[in-house]
Amino acid sequence: MAPKSYLLTLLSFLILVGLTYHTTNASLPPVPTPQKTLTPHPSTTPLNAVLRSLIPTSLEVPPSLDSTGLPSKDYVDQLTAIHGENTIPPAKSKSIWIRIADEFKDTLVRILLLVALVSAVFSYMEMKEEGGGIKVFVEPAVIMFILVMNAAVGVKMGMGAEASLEALNSLNPSLTTLLRSSTPLPGSEAKTIVPGDVILLKTGDKVPADCRVLKINGGRLGADESALTGETDTVDKTTDTVEGDDLPLQYQQNMLFSGTLITAGSCTAVVTSTGLKTEIGKISASVAAAKEEEEPTPLQKKLDVFASKLTSIVGVICLACFFANANKFNDEAFGGSLMKGMLYYAKVAVALGVAAIPEGLPAVITLCLSLGTGRMAKKNVVVRRLPSVETLGCTSVICSDKTGTLTTNQMTATKIAYFGENGVEERTVEGSGYSPLGSVESLERGAGTEGSSGKGCLVDFCQVAMLCSDAAITFDDEKKAFTRVGEPTEAALCVLAEKLGLAPSSSEPSSTIANFNAKKWQSAYTRSATLEFNRDRKSMGVLVSDASSTKKLLVKGAPNSVIERCTHVKLDNGKVVKMTDEMREAIEAKVSEMAKTPLRTLALAVKTTLPSSIKTYTGGPNDVADHPLLGDPTKFASVESGLTLVGVAGIKDPARPEVAESINICTKAGIRVMMITGDAKDTAVAIARDVNIFTKEQVASGDYKAFEGREFFNLPEETQLNTLKSGNVVFCRTEPADKQKLIRMLQQLNEIPAMTGDGVNDAPALQQAAIGIAMGITGTEVAKEAADMVLVDDNFATIVAAVEEGRCIYASMQAFICFLISCNIGEIFCIFLASIFGLPEPLTAMHLLWVNLVTDGPPATALGFNPPDPDVMDQAPRKPDEEIMTRWLLTRYILTGTYVGVATVGISVWHYLSEMGLSWRDLRSWTQCGMQGYGGGAVVDCNALFSKEGRMVPQTLSLTTLVAMEMLKALSAVSVDNSLFVVPSWKNKYLLVGVAVPSLLHVFVVNAKVLGFPGVGEAFGMVALDKRQWIKVLQFSAPILLLDEILKFVGRRVNKANDLARRKAREEEKAFI
Repeated sequence: MAPKSYLLTLLSFLILVGLTYHTTNASLPPVPTPQKTLTPHPSTTPLNAVLRSLIPTSLEVPPSLDSTGLPSKDYVDQLTAIHGENTIPPAKSKSIWIRIADEFKDTLVRILLLVALVSAVFSYMEMKEEGGGIKVFVEPAVIMFILVMNAAVGVKMGMGAEASLEALNSLNPSLTTLLRSSTPLPGSEAKTIVPGDVILLKTGDKVPADCRVLKINGGRLGADESALTGETDTVDKTTDTVEGDDLPLQYQQNMLFSGTLITAGSCTAVVTSTGLKTEIGKISASVAAAKEEEEPTPLQKKLDVFASKLTSIVGVICLACFFANANKFNDEAFGGSLMKGMLYYAKVAVALGVAAIPEGLPAVITLCLSLGTGRMAKKNVVVRRLPSVETLGCTSVICSDKTGTLTTNQMTATKIAYFGENGVEERTVEGSGYSPLGSVESLERGAGTEGSSGKGCLVDFCQVAMLCSDAAITFDDEKKAFTRVGEPTEAALCVLAEKLGLAPSSSEPSSTIANFNAKKWQSAYTRSATLEFNRDRKSMGVLVSDASSTKKLLVKGAPNSVIERCTHVKLDNGKVVKMTDEMREAIEAKVSEMAKTPLRTLALAVKTTLPSSIKTYTGGPNDVADHPLLGDPTKFASVESGLTLVGVAGIKDPARPEVAESINICTKAGIRVMMITGDAKDTAVAIARDVNIFTKEQVASGDYKAFEGREFFNLPEETQLNTLKSGNVVFCRTEPADKQKLIRMLQQLNEIPAMTGDGVNDAPALQQAAIGIAMGITGTEVAKEAADMVLVDDNFATIVAAVEEGRCIYASMQAFICFLISCNIGEIFCIFLASIFGLPEPLTAMHLLWVNLVTDGPPATALGFNPPDPDVMDQAPRKPDEEIMTRWLLTRYILTGTYVGVATVGISVWHYLSEMGLSWRDLRSWTQCGMQGYGGGAVVDCNALFSKEGRMVPQTLSLTTLVAMEMLKALSAVSVDNSLFVVPSWKNKYLLVGVAVPSLLHVFVVNAKVLGFPGVGEAFGMVALDKRQWIKVLQFSAPILLLDEILKFVGRRVNKANDLARRKAREEEKAFI
């Protein structure tokens, strides 16, 4: 061999055995300190000052900017040069080549890549020295094919990484109406907007930039900010300056935000921020920053540590194998050539490396995670990033939104109060959500309808609930569910009125049942005018006319405001009496009691004695502009005075019935739950009590942890961290930015947090969390793109089911990783023993590849379908740094591997000694065959015994024995610790197939020539065996089952001791905290 080839061989080999990786835990970046804005916020600054601040000092502030807009195009161009276009720059997308390179950053993949390269070098040398053509490259080619396919899957799964940033731009409209030089310009490009521009918005328009409301046309301006905040309630806007400092978005009621929707009214507004300076733009920057800080998943970290240790161990063994045979480098079998001898034993060492490295492991892990996504999809979880499937299994904290996740997100009237002859009476309303099926405690159906079954005030109550509303209940035939159109609170009143109304003839859910009573009320009365809700009087009124044109005013609103304007009360017997002080105090006390439950309360009232101008009004809702009372919002309060109270409704977003049990499961599983909501503290604590985040005893004694967002973050940092160390916590009145702060602190405490979110401004926290979970129903596209998984049903119970599935997947992964490694340990011992004793190699590199990919792959994959352990949710979460291969498991598989190695070499030795008649001494000195004195003077056919073809029989025996043992180990691996008698193999039907197929394939290849397929067996280095040899294979392989059962028995004792130690450590940690 040429010196150059020798140096290449030596260099490649040294690279293989010397490779050692060291993994370190990357420290989390510090929590950034928010920078204080130097200029006043546009929501809290007087309008004149806002207008002046929008124009740089280098330009003259246009006169009457708020009414005429910006002047000339040159003026706008100068502002554009300062602020840039009103767009969010696209994310810096990685090229396909960088994405592919990223897939090879995994330590195990790098090792396999190196093995493939070194194998390719040796294959090239073999082709040059011995011929054989391109088939000598089968081994490196197969390894490279697996790596490329694995990378392709990873690249495909990662292609949506920047989609969350791209989705932000889709929120903004492309066109809008500008006011420039006093001229409205409909169809203007939104990207040309600059701060200082005046825009005209109407119902249905998307807001193109952050802006301050200048003028509201009509009585009301409503905006749907759910795309930004995740809160589904419409936000009423005002032109007044808001008081306060650093206000959350939901309190900036004079501001409109880019990407939100105008749902009611029309307005004129002045743009205050564009592009990246808008709230959407700031979120874009946060998402990008969170993406940069993204850490490897616990599984990736464990596999890197595992691969590093494996590399070190294999390197030492390969070196030992190589140098242990140094005295045979000059043997006659190599023609006395030192280089050929070194090359031969270097190839043996590389074969040892191939045996040690599980080539199929990355692919099997990817496949197992993919199978896990399929199972999760059946549980209403759509997985967007494969590694998150396993990460769920070690989740230690779930940070959950309240609305829609812990609750139904369907406002439901659960209590009503009204006056009877003996005072205030309270009734409980049955049912939940928008289904009108249900009843009211102690009241017959029809109590709220006109006629013999009607009960006085309840008839008026239903009339107000139905007609003083813009909402309606519908039935979705596709989803087979009742849904709402309009405001959720109004929809809840409609449902309540249906429950008080007459019962339909059929109780089968349908569109007929959805508005059975509503149609009757709507046909009996016509709306004549609407007194829009405003913040001053806190009520809404509707003027209706019956068939005889008799007018009636129906009012609903905040109890403190409506009751104050009531002078009379209608009783359940139909009598109208004057409201006394005692009655007023009684109903106010009842309202206060209901609010503490907590319920959102609404008072309902009517007025039949109306001013003559209203009695004689004959127009419709669109004809009130010139009416002295109905067209003037400042007169609405006086019109709605002298009311008659007919009742109070208590409404809430009820907890999902299955959530309480799910949180009990979390508690049992050692998973803490933190609720994050924008609600008031009383409301948040009440829901936390209902769903078992807090116990009733904790709430009664006040021994619970509930904080408003600002209250918590104003605490010293040490106190914040100590608060988050243990127990369940509730955060209320929070801002979406608080979620990201909480995630950072939990990660500082080495927790694995899962975070739910639905709004655009949840995206940074979803990106930051170990598991970001977006809502499938209420979630925005931006939130979904930033998340690791999406809940199809927005249900907390689904998260718990997904965590359970994640734990099962980890257990299955541990089973097949341990199975593959135990197989490889056996292969290592086999080659190492043969090398140390100087025996002919029992297995070739092709055989090892056959085992690792063909016969080990299907069983390992099938182990991904192992049934879950019944106590999987009774165990505490795994620690992030807990190794896949524990010390006991490594010891156990070294013991089984030792037997596998001995049995694999042993059957080869049996063949040479029993069937070929060689002595042990002759076998060990096989490289000297043909030399004088070899075989004790007997004639020995060295070519028949030790040539490549001659070694096929013992190698086939060794390979078949190895395959048989690994199939038996696979059947035993259906449970890592439980006996086959407790968890039999047929519990996993896929495992039976996974063992049967490769076993039959191996038998076919061994007997291919006998079956009429010549050349197939020889291509894989296998030949047919006779009956005696097959029996011997079974004798050598069967004891592995007995050995595994003994080690499982010991393992159960070890695990029990370890579990007791962990529990004790956890108790000590809690006591310390």
